[in-house]
Formats: sequence, structure tokens, C-alpha cells
Amino acid sequence: MSGDALSTRTATPAATAPAASSDVDEISARVAAAAGAGVQMEECWMDMDGANMRYLRAGSGPALILLHGLLGYSFSWRYTMPALAPYATVYAPDMLGAGFSDRVDGLDHSMRATARRVLQFVERLGVSEFDLLGTSHGGAVAMMAAAECVGGDAGLDRAGQGRAGQRLRRLILVAPVNPYSAHGRWLAPFFGSRIGAALFRVALARMTFLYPYWHMRMYGDRKHIPPGTLAGYMAPLAKPGLFEHALSIVRTWTRDLREVEATLPKLANVPTLLMWGGKDSAVYASSAEPLARYWHNSRVVIFPGIGHLPYEECAEEFNRELIEFLTHEKVSG
Repeated sequence: MSGDALSTRTATPAATAPAASSDVDEISARVAAAAGAGVQMEECWMDMDGANMRYLRAGSGPALILLHGLLGYSFSWRYTMPALAPYATVYAPDMLGAGFSDRVDGLDHSMRATARRVLQFVERLGVSEFDLLGTSHGGAVAMMAAAECVGGDAGLDRAGQGRAGQRLRRLILVAPVNPYSAHGRWLAPFFGSRIGAALFRVALARMTFLYPYWHMRMYGDRKHIPPGTLAGYMAPLAKPGLFEHALSIVRTWTRDLREVEATLPKLANVPTLLMWGGKDSAVYASSAEPLARYWHNSRVVIFPGIGHLPYEECAEEFNRELIEFLTHEKVSG
């Protein structure tokens, strides 16, 4: 492990969960343990220019980086990491401002700046070759990071090496924010506006009521919401500044989407898997087709009746598609 990691804790699920605590570190460790699901899960910390970034690590093999979406964090991958651990060394960071990582005042949270921090994270891990998976806002960040890797309009060179000195093997995009989903083109910029941000801050006072409502809307069928999910996503609220972080992201949303669209031609030669829930109400599945046209070698998988979080709502099917894409081997089940 790189010397940039400040500490590592091995998190293994306990038979009885510890008592609730207001201590953020204890909550963080408990959530990491719950995400382990029978595999050795390490909760790690890395110094990112003076800020502490938390990430989970599991498994062995080729590196796979998992990027969460807006208001998500490494907890989002609690069903993905155990399934992928036999095939890859899986890293799931809490991006700065999210999860249990530090909230940094004034940090640039544009998609391009966040993508560069992802590559900085990968570099400090000591990883030179990796697969990259991003969902929702993290999917857009993944596209920007991929473009930084491959560089130039021609995409990957013969050795698969990009100008950033890091080799991106494959890209997996799960309902990525993109310019072709009309819903996201107006909603996020609204909340990034002065009026929208003011309304959002008023809503914070009623977050106990609203957060479960917003969360339920991410699923195609509420009966598919796994037990403990809402509590897991609300756990980082113990660390102040989470919603201010979200507001800082949406302020640059319109400009970011223009940059994503301009970046897409650079990714033509990157082998890419796109996965979507057919009932996604956050990033419409209808945007998958125009997005996929940018790749020479891509595959689109739509999960019927599933919402914005297929890695939770149909975890088994999602993991099967992901493993088959990464290993080129059929998975039974």
C-alpha cells in the first residue's frame, strides 16, 4: 500500500453490531464492516493534499476503481465489492466532501477537477493499470478521468498508454450523468442556482422526512430496497457539510455537461460497458443509445423494471454482467 495512506483498519462483519455512537470514526468503521459481507474489507485513509480521503479495499487481482454518485459513498458498493473480490483488487473511495472523507471548503468540485483527483488517488495507490467504474455523477467523472488517461482525439495508443502515464483497461458506466438525459439538464442546474440553493437549504430543516422520500425514488420497486439501506446512506450525516458538498457540485453542472460532451470522442477506443435500470427516474435509460454511439466497442445492458441503483436493486444480475465483462467468462446463476 502507498505511504500516502494514513491508516488501515481491517473491517470484518461482527455477529452483533456495535451500539450506536456519535463518534464519526466509529460510525465509519461500523459501516465498513457491514459492507464486508464475509470478505476481508480494509478501511483505509489517504492524504490528498492535506485532506483525509477514506476508501475501502478488498480482494486481489487487477485493480478496479469504483466511483459513487451524488450523495452516495463507498457504501453504495457493499454488494459489488464482495462479489468482485475474487477477481480484482477493488478500491471504493469516498470522494472528498462525500461519505466519511473530509469536507474541504472552497475545493473545486467540477467534474474535471474531481476526475483529476481520481487519477491522483490511483497514482498514490501505486496502480498503473486499472479498470474504472462510475455511476451517476461518478459515471460522468469516470468519463472525464478516462479522457485524461487516453489523451488526444485518437484515444489509446498501441500500448494502451495515455498521456497521464496510467493505462485504463476498461470503462464501466452505470446510469452515468450525460448530456442526453433531459431530466438532468434542468434539475441539477436549478438547485445550483441562487433560488434553487435557497430552497434546498430550507428543505434541509426537514431532511428527516425528505431524505427517505428522495431515496425511495431511486428504486424501480420499493420492495427491492435492501434492509438497512436508508440508515447506511444517512450515516455520513454525522459529519457536517454533506449537502453543501452536493450544492457545490450542481453549481457547475451545465458547464460540466458541455465538457463531458466535448470529451466523448476521445473515448472511442476504450472497451466500455454501459448498464442502466429501465425505470431510472434520475438519468433516463433512453439516453443510453445516443451515448453508446461514441464507442467503437461498447455493450449496453438494460435491467427491466429497475431504477437508478441496479448494483443494489438487482445486485446478482448486475454483478454477473460486470464479472463477465471483466473476465470474458460466463458466470453461472
